[in-house]
Amino acid sequence: MSFLEIFLIGLGLSMDCFAVSLSFSTCGKLEWKDVLKISLFFGIFQGLMPVIGWLIGSSFQSLIQAVDHWLAFGILAVIGLRMISQFFVHETNRKFTDIRKTSVLLTLSVATSIDALATGISFGFIKVNILEAASIIAAVTFIVSLIGSRLGVKSTFIPAKWAELLGGIVLIGIGTKILLNHLGIM
Repeated sequence: MSFLEIFLIGLGLSMDCFAVSLSFSTCGKLEWKDVLKISLFFGIFQGLMPVIGWLIGSSFQSLIQAVDHWLAFGILAVIGLRMISQFFVHETNRKFTDIRKTSVLLTLSVATSIDALATGISFGFIKVNILEAASIIAAVTFIVSLIGSRLGVKSTFIPAKWAELLGGIVLIGIGTKILLNHLGIM
């Protein structure tokens, strides 16, 4: 898997973190230390979860080698479709939650990195340097979360849900590319 492909996967996976960072930072003023803490938590969890998923996926590789490309495609497509479906969900009665609290940030970090865990499982079925991929995903997520937080602080309204839509499309595209490469079409 190329650097660009891993970067794009990282970008797609980081869109949940971007949306969360953006929306929470528009609700209240965050200091730089808060922004760095949020970005660090999101980056670490988005980098750690693919490794855990890869360990799970690679332990089953020999059993499912004949359909691994379909599984990788399916997992990325389901994640992408879930992200796209969130674009159409209407938020009502949203309460303010203080993202600066470590317990809240920990919960959000785990929740936004479940997709990264599933992606890591798909990495177990294909050739990928998991430490390199996890590092790239973590770095991309850190930067994207940092940008989301700073944009939210400087803005009163930016549609964060557009980030999830774009992330979903990217993940589906990469899953399709993996499938087409394996089938010899690309």
